[in-house]
Amino acid sequence: MFDVSIYTDGSCLKNPGVGGWAYVMIYKDKKKVESGAVEHTTNNRMELLSVIMAIKNLKKPCNITLYSDSNLVVQTINEWIDGWAKKGFKDKKNVDLLKEYLELIKPHKIKAIWVKAHNGNELNELCDTLARGEATKMQERLKNNA
Repeated sequence: MFDVSIYTDGSCLKNPGVGGWAYVMIYKDKKKVESGAVEHTTNNRMELLSVIMAIKNLKKPCNITLYSDSNLVVQTINEWIDGWAKKGFKDKKNVDLLKEYLELIKPHKIKAIWVKAHNGNELNELCDTLARGEATKMQERLKNNA
């Protein structure tokens, strides 16, 4: 198994509103950066989407160290999701993304680490900037098309 570090962030303009997501992946000494945005979403949804989008790019089983400034995402991954799945995700939000995450993670091992937002970590700050930027760009496109 290869070791991979993934830094993620999600951001939302209003809640729900237009949201952006971004990740930075360090894999085999190469850095990959990707970001995007969607409408009608929330911060927590964007945080989880950023994780999913990163994992989708892994072609072989990996040991993943995930760094997120969302304590909810970190606790979900490390502690809660297995129990939620056993109970059929009853009364949980973002069930579609949680199920997609569970399917994607099957060949991998993951450990999520919470990092305080705006802690000065270069890659964490980059993700935050990209996610907010993508949300802002989409909001402008939507205004111009209205």
